[in-house]
Amino acid sequence: MENENVILALAALAQSTRLDVFRLLVGAEPDGLPAGEVARRLAVPHNTMSSHLSILSRAGLVRSERFSRSIIYRADLDALRAVLAFLLKDCCGGRPEICAPLLAELSPCCPPKADANV
Repeated sequence: MENENVILALAALAQSTRLDVFRLLVGAEPDGLPAGEVARRLAVPHNTMSSHLSILSRAGLVRSERFSRSIIYRADLDALRAVLAFLLKDCCGGRPEICAPLLAELSPCCPPKADANV
């Protein structure tokens, strides 16, 4: 990932409503949410929400897909992973013990599912 892409993504998230939108969409994975539902849940006017979703889309953080008359928005988790990887690349000058608390903080949010075939 290039510096410019990371800066664009971080700039898009540096606004409270857009950060709320992105977090809401991450929580709605993998189904996503219609734009109107995002606006309703966050109590934001539809035209304002459209602008926020456009900014997040241009930053590569959300994807949209049209279904009939609705546009479903989803967080782009690959883009989020790329931004985080960029920020953590070469973490702590090759001293993993310094990054261990950060990585431990991320781990409990998404424990791996048990393999049913085991």
